Amino acid sequence: MSIIFALTALLHECGHVFCAAKLGYECKQIKLMPYGAAAVCDIDGIKWRDEVALALAGPAVNAAICVGVAALWWFFPETYAFTDTIMQASLAMLVVNLLPAYPLDGGRVAKCVLSKLFSPKAAHIILRVTNLLSAAGMVALFIISKFNITFLFFALFLVCSALEKSPPAVRINFASRAALRRGVEVKTVIVGDELTVKDAVRLLDDKRYLIVRRESDGKEITQDELCDIMAQKSIYDNVFD
Repeated sequence: MSIIFALTALLHECGHVFCAAKLGYECKQIKLMPYGAAAVCDIDGIKWRDEVALALAGPAVNAAICVGVAALWWFFPETYAFTDTIMQASLAMLVVNLLPAYPLDGGRVAKCVLSKLFSPKAAHIILRVTNLLSAAGMVALFIISKFNITFLFFALFLVCSALEKSPPAVRINFASRAALRRGVEVKTVIVGDELTVKDAVRLLDDKRYLIVRRESDGKEITQDELCDIMAQKSIYDNVFD
């Protein structure tokens, strides 16, 4: 049975890999872990619509397997005894991954939607709360199932994900070969003479390449140049001085 669950997890991740390749993103490997599997993909600068499609690709594979097995039972009922575990594994992976808890697929979709509706900080707080609520649900299932240890381990996984600190800020690499192959959208912002480093940082995002243009004389500073300025100046210094 554990082999079937491992193969189901592998097929789930293959859905992510194939979707990523179709969208133009590169996946380097699939890691098998104690709690399932995870595809390691280079998705720097991914658009939110692509991220939603990528997140739903895995559950879509599980849904297709469930439909296929159900159809097999309809036409060939005698196969039930040999395929019921496949249905259980695929259905369980489908339901679990659609939970709105990060970093599950449903949580990734929720993150994309919340990021469009709220500030990044508010979206992060909401995701933490949903993680903790999902963990509480897993603890309840642990008790109802007469102490099935799988639910407890999964609850701990969700709690750890909720309490994990946000990663430190890093310089966004738009010059990577994968990003340039897909093309990077340029964001041009016209500013006044008094733009500080602190204000310029607020203009950065991880989806578009920033170009700052001074209104008075048209002088431009690219994102790479801005990163160099940030390393040399105080956050209160003028960007153009």
